[in-house]
Amino acid sequence: MQDIARAAGVSKNTVSLALRHDPQIPPATRERIAALAREMGYVKNPTVAHLMAQLRAGAAGGHRASLALVNAHEDRDAFRTHPTIPAYVEGCRRRAAREGYSLDPFWLHDPALNGEKLVKILRARSTQGVLFVGLMDTNRLPERFRPVWEAFPCVVTGVRTRDPALSFACTDHHMLVLRAVEAALRLGYRRPGLVLDGVIDRLVEHRFTSGFLIAQSPLPPARRLRPFYAVAEARKRPALFKKWFETEKPDVILTLYHAVRRWLEELGARAPGDVGLIQLEWRPDHADWAGMDQHNDVVGEAAVEMVIGMIHRAESGVPLFPRATLLGSTWVEGATVIH
Repeated sequence: MQDIARAAGVSKNTVSLALRHDPQIPPATRERIAALAREMGYVKNPTVAHLMAQLRAGAAGGHRASLALVNAHEDRDAFRTHPTIPAYVEGCRRRAAREGYSLDPFWLHDPALNGEKLVKILRARSTQGVLFVGLMDTNRLPERFRPVWEAFPCVVTGVRTRDPALSFACTDHHMLVLRAVEAALRLGYRRPGLVLDGVIDRLVEHRFTSGFLIAQSPLPPARRLRPFYAVAEARKRPALFKKWFETEKPDVILTLYHAVRRWLEELGARAPGDVGLIQLEWRPDHADWAGMDQHNDVVGEAAVEMVIGMIHRAESGVPLFPRATLLGSTWVEGATVIH
């Protein structure tokens, strides 16, 4: 590294920062130093790089290294009150603590916060990386926070983002629904139906629907039912769900929404005697349902592992090839299906 510094006419510390893609060094200087390093045959020692990353993380006044945990949901209290987001947060906290990191929470929709201000706060706290948790209505992050993902390793939890396209960890939604339909067919059901808000399906790039259609493909055409996507509208106009139910005649329904059980009862149908119900995001607070446990806490753990790996590799900015970690789900027996 000293030889590269001499050839480049800069200090050894500048070379070290440039080879870690540190934004303190101008891009042109980083590129010039990187080119010199390649010409001179410089190869990073991965063991030393890992050790130095740990030393840098703990260099600020003896404090533990920290990660930013950004609540991307519009509800400031979503980490506590949302039906599913707290599970992601639990996993993030558990894994971070195990790896020696503390977590500092922030709210993406705080009117007093923008990207430049958040970057200053994170640097002052010696924050090493950023986790975005709680995107539920969009797969885009606000443009005003661009300085954050340009300056720090960032991972999104729960969904894939399009703008920016960051690395992410989430449930494998395609396989989730495919396995749920297969479980229903093994139980003897013949006409599985899908009730899902179209916004949610678009958020996960229609992977719920893709799993459902693939699972249906071996069935005769008469048993392949149209999904029902107008969930938000049906909460105000129940006749929409009634029309779909009476037209498609499902004998088991896969859904994310416990309200479907009430809708069926209002139509005189009960689970599991008349119609089976399978929850696509099984939760302990509705333990009588059969369904798929997405293990969102494990998804949170995976996101932390990803961002720590990026820290060790000194990666920041929007990746050229975003990485994806997809987690499998498991079937949970319940009283809402026949056995």
